[in-house]
Amino acid sequence: MPSLYRCENKQYLEKINNFENEKRSEKKETPPKKKKINFKTCKKNTLNSLNEVEHFLRNIHNFTNYIKLYKILK
Repeated sequence: MPSLYRCENKQYLEKINNFENEKRSEKKETPPKKKKINFKTCKKNTLNSLNEVEHFLRNIHNFTNYIKLYKILK
């Protein structure tokens, strides 16, 4: 790399060149292997999550009923 300015320090340029060379020589890591899909666990997890959502929505409906009752009695 040619020096563009007179005030540049040669040691600084050497450090930069060494760093760039180290970067180039580093090997890229291979991505991890994908796990096989286990349909039994996927099915079980899906059913559990659907049950949780249903339970949550039912509780919200009850909560809104309490709020409406509170507004009426207020």
